[in-house]
Amino acid sequence: MKFTLSWLQDYLATKASLDDILATMVKAGLEVEEVEDPGAKLAEFTVAKVKSAEPHPDADRLRICTVDTKDGEKQIVCGAPNARAGMTAIYAPLGTWIPGLDFALDKKPRKIRGIESHGMLCSTKEIEAGEDHDGIADLEGDWAVGTPAAEALGLTDPVIDFEVTPNRPDWLGVYGIARDLAAAGAGRFLETPIRKAEGSAPCPIDIRLEAPEACPVFAGALVRGVKNGPSPEWLQLRLKAIGITPKNLLVDLTNYISHDRARPLHAYDAAKLKGAVVARLGRKGETLEALDGKTYDISEDMCVIADDSGVIGLGGVMGGQATAVSEETTDVFIESAWFEPLRTARTGRATGIISDARYRFERGVDPASCLEGLNFALAIIREYGGGDVSLAKVAGAPPERDVKVSFDRRDIGRLTGLEVKPADLKKMLKDLGFGIEDAGEAWYLSVPSWRFDIEQSADIVEEVARLVGYDRLPTTSLPLPPEGRKVVVTPAQARLRTARRVMASRGFLEAVTWSFMPKAHAELFGGGSDALTISNPVASELNQMRPSVLPNLAVAAQKGFDRGEREMRLFEAGPVYIGDGPKDQRNVVAALVRPVAERHWSGPVPAYDAIAAKADLFALLQELDQPPERFQVEAPRQPHWHPGQAACLKLGPKVTIAHFGALHPRVLKALDVDGPVYGFELNLNALPMMKARATKTRPVLQRSDLTPIRRDFAFVVDEGVPAADIVRHATSADKKLISNVLVFDVYQGTGIEPGKKSVAIEVTIQPEGETLKDKDIEAIGEKIVESVAKGTGGVLRG
Repeated sequence: MKFTLSWLQDYLATKASLDDILATMVKAGLEVEEVEDPGAKLAEFTVAKVKSAEPHPDADRLRICTVDTKDGEKQIVCGAPNARAGMTAIYAPLGTWIPGLDFALDKKPRKIRGIESHGMLCSTKEIEAGEDHDGIADLEGDWAVGTPAAEALGLTDPVIDFEVTPNRPDWLGVYGIARDLAAAGAGRFLETPIRKAEGSAPCPIDIRLEAPEACPVFAGALVRGVKNGPSPEWLQLRLKAIGITPKNLLVDLTNYISHDRARPLHAYDAAKLKGAVVARLGRKGETLEALDGKTYDISEDMCVIADDSGVIGLGGVMGGQATAVSEETTDVFIESAWFEPLRTARTGRATGIISDARYRFERGVDPASCLEGLNFALAIIREYGGGDVSLAKVAGAPPERDVKVSFDRRDIGRLTGLEVKPADLKKMLKDLGFGIEDAGEAWYLSVPSWRFDIEQSADIVEEVARLVGYDRLPTTSLPLPPEGRKVVVTPAQARLRTARRVMASRGFLEAVTWSFMPKAHAELFGGGSDALTISNPVASELNQMRPSVLPNLAVAAQKGFDRGEREMRLFEAGPVYIGDGPKDQRNVVAALVRPVAERHWSGPVPAYDAIAAKADLFALLQELDQPPERFQVEAPRQPHWHPGQAACLKLGPKVTIAHFGALHPRVLKALDVDGPVYGFELNLNALPMMKARATKTRPVLQRSDLTPIRRDFAFVVDEGVPAADIVRHATSADKKLISNVLVFDVYQGTGIEPGKKSVAIEVTIQPEGETLKDKDIEAIGEKIVESVAKGTGGVLRG
């Protein structure tokens, strides 16, 4: 929202400086974004008189001008076709920055076709003070040489641009801004009610409401015999200052009142209207050629303005070309209506139209301002365009907002700690437009029609704190609890933290991807149910809650590879969704690697594979206090994993903890990802909670002074027996002395019966206290053979 300082002073009697007004605006919650002072911007440009303009001897289009400037008489070479002796122009001395051309003049005279030029004569476009670029500015009036160009152009008024919060649509008019600044102490509010326009006859144009839920009230009046010429200079200057190009009186006054009183209006050429003007809902198949030159399809949910010819406007958004006013308009019908905000917003989104009217109506225009805005427009037309004004005609009635708030003055101290005198408080609220019924500590406040954000006593407290100043709020620290501050982290949160640290330490980069994905991707990973389809997705393709993190990571890795990255190692800790129930969300840690074969002078470097993914998964489990040997490794149950290159980790026959290995090539092709891709996905919710440690301190390292003993065993087992079972049973033979069991060979072939395999293990025995004797070692070996035979049916290979 933009406005000029002089515009504000129409409604605010103040002696405050510009800086003081800006400070008060910020204090009152009007966030100032920019202040443009054209006087300072155009400080280098001044008025000059052209004494002579002779043709250049070597260029037909150039003239050698002798110019009387603030720096004395100067010779300037000018290419403008309108340069002539006796004109009053705008002079830029050497070294001046020309904003419209984005360059600075040389600090020394420059020769143009052999003739020195000592400066420049500028057009208004070149100094960003207008759109005239056909020639240099030809100023009207008797301006003295050296007068600032901003003064001669009438551009001395600072322009303030601030951000309007959605809950304060009354700030979209200068009148409302002045009211708030007066309440904040910046001056006295000059309440200027609009005088009722006295019409000479009833309005001959019929107005009908067929959709009162979309347009509860519609007011209009006809003016005959209007002279629709240029609007008055003061009005043009104000519109130019806020970035609106003046067009004609009827268009300019609607723009002016929209910014002055936050009251959008619309002007129709009455000669182009056919029959009654009707506010109704749209009909299937209707279209509108709008004022922006585009044609829009009308839906049955839109509020439209129509006559016998069809739709002539979108209510609260934009009018149509068919009834637009022009310089030839002599009879004008002025519309002042109130349109339902949510419907206006939906219409704006559906059409994509962005207009000042839509911006105001979808936030909420004062419903009591219809006649006031209409009378304001009629007064301006009658003063500057003449004509006979009809009586106002009103269809419907504005929606009633008889809101009263019970306000307890003690709430100010209770909620903010501020102390405000009752007299100051009463003045502040009256300046804001509230009606006050004083009943001691409790006041009953009538909320003004333009304040849609006031519903309870706390809202009034917020208003008081805003206007008094948040900088005056007392600073009081919360009392410390007796036991002191402590951070409370749940076991699940602690697991996520640990998982992130472990994965980062192993060279993975953390990714944060959407919690949703295309339905086709979800179906590849066991999802895609209707229960998890998003009804209002952020993007049309992201319409399904994710059943797995892996597809998002795979797509992200491919994007990195496409941009020149080599091996992509990504992980994410976050939720997945297997249903729409309250317990169907799972927290997982997923990791994914798209390996690239590295070249090295010493020979091939092993690439990342399914075994490496298993190692990363087991390292993570180890840090989460989950001994890897407690889990069973089985073939994967989910079809998106590659058979033979993937497995699942189970805790018992029913609980699956994780999957790891290679993603199926068919899945990668559907994701448009180049393979191979390896990774794992660990379900943190399925992990059992370990017993809390007595202390977070690591236990003292226990070192043995005795040398460990290593023995090899080879067992012949059925080929379906997992090697992990052999390791587990061998370890359990003597948990006190056996410190490690490692598989180092698996063999099938000559000497081994069909359907069988040989699994060789290395067992590390760590003596404690005293050296083991041969008989002790042999006894441990016998226990190992017995335990493996009992648990797996394995026989010691001959």
